[in-house]
Amino acid sequence: MAFKKEIVEIIDPKDVFVGDSDAPVTLMEFGEYENEDCAKANEVVKQLLEEYEGKIKFNFRHFPLTRIHQRSMKASESAVAAAQAGKFWEMHNVLFKNRRNLGTVSLKLHSREAGISDKKFLEDLVNGTYGWQVQDDLKEGIERGVKTLPAFFINGEPFTGKPTFDNLSEAIDEALHKLKRKSPARKRA
Repeated sequence: MAFKKEIVEIIDPKDVFVGDSDAPVTLMEFGEYENEDCAKANEVVKQLLEEYEGKIKFNFRHFPLTRIHQRSMKASESAVAAAQAGKFWEMHNVLFKNRRNLGTVSLKLHSREAGISDKKFLEDLVNGTYGWQVQDDLKEGIERGVKTLPAFFINGEPFTGKPTFDNLSEAIDEALHKLKRKSPARKRA
């Protein structure tokens, strides 16, 4: 009797966005859940999503600094696991809120708070089921030149300023302005 191998499609972090899917500006951040600056940036991103509703979409990519934050890798894996249940953003925000308490058992409790009821959640964390997806993010971040966190990109271009609301707003406005200049003028009938 032959066994059929079950093929499981995993939703990669690069495919998880919040905001209008047709938005002209993509804001991407490489970060991790134990980093205080990333937690502050998360609050800024929430404001930006509200302020620029319909104009930006946001993508969070994992860049765990495991030499400094030993629990950041499993926290990132838990966010990818949450994405499989359609709860990435809920888990993302719960992880930042509880960034000083990210042990594996705590992550299981946080998953409940995020609305995840998957019985395999803890098993997947212990087994490192989503470790490759986090490693892929880390590799891409290194290839893009990420050195410090949080690292932002706007429509693929690195953002070099301090990630404050005002600085990111200015960069988003500039990106929107560039897009307006590139789009051909419509002729009036």
